[in-house]
Amino acid sequence: MDLETVERYIRATGASHSEIQSEMADYADENGFPIIGPDAGAVLRMLARLTDAERVFEFGSGYGYSASWFLDGGADEVVLTEIDEDELDMARTFLDRAGDADRAQFEHGDALETVDAYDGPFDVVLIDHDKPRYAKGFDKAREKVPEGGVIVADNMTRGPIDLDALTAYFADDEPLPEDASDGTEGIANYVEHVRADPAFESFVLPVGSGLCLSTRVAER
Repeated sequence: MDLETVERYIRATGASHSEIQSEMADYADENGFPIIGPDAGAVLRMLARLTDAERVFEFGSGYGYSASWFLDGGADEVVLTEIDEDELDMARTFLDRAGDADRAQFEHGDALETVDAYDGPFDVVLIDHDKPRYAKGFDKAREKVPEGGVIVADNMTRGPIDLDALTAYFADDEPLPEDASDGTEGIANYVEHVRADPAFESFVLPVGSGLCLSTRVAER
């Protein structure tokens, strides 16, 4: 059994896109835009349901694909952040057409700065922006996440990273290559950072491009 077979099985038995999400996915395919996909999207939807999410914060929202899954899961409010104003406008249009824009906040700018304007709490936080700044995003959000809340980060197994180097680093205690990309170093730093935090339990879920789920298990 190989990884491709597992992925085909997951995809065949997994979540389906809504009509609007299908349009969003088609746009991603046509323009080479990275999205989390329906399998990771289903995880986000379930996290919203399991936490009975009142508020979700996203570090990096693109044109609203991941937010659509949180909203499908019943989140009362999703705060989208995006540095690209055109993409944020697309998110507003897509979510409005889906009938969900009234439960979304659209923030143009740097997510690491935007998050400071919100007191929280956030039941779920998605980190999906610049890989070298993942750990900073976690630190900005951790005190705003209540016990039982979840911080989830994308691109743990696929994306602008070297999975072989990361596997050797964590499984065999080998150093990262000297020419490791910023993305690879950023993900290695993030996983080490969250695993060392005693207030959270973390693990990597090999769905989509790989998700790291960190659940707060201690009071703030």
